[in-house]
Amino acid sequence: MRRVRRGFLIAAFAAALAAAPASAETLYVEAGRLIDGVSNEVRTGQCVTIEAERIKAVAPCGKTPDGATRLDWSAFTVLPGLIDLHTHLADLGQSADLAAPMKASPAETALVGARNARVTLNAGFTSVRDVGTYRGLTDVTLRGAIERGDVPGPRMWVAGAYLTIPKGGGELNGVVPNEELPADMRLGVAATPEEAAAKTTYLLDHGADFIKTIATGAVLAIGTEPGAPELTVDQLRAIVKVAHARGKRVTAHAHGAIGIRNAINAGVDSIEHASLADEATLQLARKHGTWLAMDIFNGDYIDDIGTKEGWPEEYLRKNRETTDAQRAAFKRAVELGVKIGFATDAGVYPHGMNARQFAYMVKYGMTPMQAIQSATGRAAVEMGRDDIGAIVPGRFADMVAVKADPLVDITALEKIDHVMKGGVLIR
Repeated sequence: MRRVRRGFLIAAFAAALAAAPASAETLYVEAGRLIDGVSNEVRTGQCVTIEAERIKAVAPCGKTPDGATRLDWSAFTVLPGLIDLHTHLADLGQSADLAAPMKASPAETALVGARNARVTLNAGFTSVRDVGTYRGLTDVTLRGAIERGDVPGPRMWVAGAYLTIPKGGGELNGVVPNEELPADMRLGVAATPEEAAAKTTYLLDHGADFIKTIATGAVLAIGTEPGAPELTVDQLRAIVKVAHARGKRVTAHAHGAIGIRNAINAGVDSIEHASLADEATLQLARKHGTWLAMDIFNGDYIDDIGTKEGWPEEYLRKNRETTDAQRAAFKRAVELGVKIGFATDAGVYPHGMNARQFAYMVKYGMTPMQAIQSATGRAAVEMGRDDIGAIVPGRFADMVAVKADPLVDITALEKIDHVMKGGVLIR
């Protein structure tokens, strides 16, 4: 018995070592072509010095500094680690089974999230803004596990739960009467401005990094319509007031023009989806400097896979009604110079496919460099972060490398060759 137990412990220890990345060391990374994430320049012959997780210097290559390890990426284009502003790591993923999120316990949800986090990191996304989970606060648990090094994954900024009206776009509708849902699935349900403010305080007190509001109905929620407003302007203002007083940002899920305008006028920092934004709404976003996070890839996935797997017809109908409209709005937003960050709604499609959105962003109006910056330097600005998103001194040494030139073929980013997070080689 003792021998079996000892063997089990050795195997478990070996498995833990295999899951954890090697300790950070001083590196001298030679880049073939360097895209820094903030400028439009592509530099050659540059070397990046990395110490204690951070970038110390970026300069023309020379002799390897004493005590440093030289890493030869001279055959690659080197970019900052990519950022996805709209993911759902701590969730089961979309399927035809409406009840799936309720069937999975919080612990199972967090473990599934650990798998999703690993896949996302390996795909080159070293940071994500995780914008909500049905099982409230499992994203906080997952973020903590990644920060401790218990599981590999990207840097996470989490919402904790959805702030939504009863039976709104942030609820698990159509399974059981909503009042019978588990308590942790209704942490953000609010019927009044006062309740909205209280729920905001609760989520921030329990680890949320920002607040995610549901300002309109949703495509993938039974009994709600994307064009219909849900949280009122007064509720949204109450949320924004509490969050901004604590230095936290607020984003709003909003498809319909009225709901988008309500959220912008209430002072939110960004809009998710913006599928049915009209000219006046886009002009308002530009005037207020409100960011748009538009997931223009996954409409094709929903139509294809959702149809094959038998997703609810209501989902498929609403997806058809919003996909082309969203892409037209995205194109116009680019033309107007509205602030746009890279956001995919990963979890609707399988995690790890995030980079497929780049080709859509280029198809609908962005240059390859604009698309890259939307997922690097500009994404960091949208999040209010000055420690990620760029290969400049002082930032975390989060970098990716690809053999092909993404400025010539943006789909190169779908096949990341090397990933580094905090000066540690992930693969």
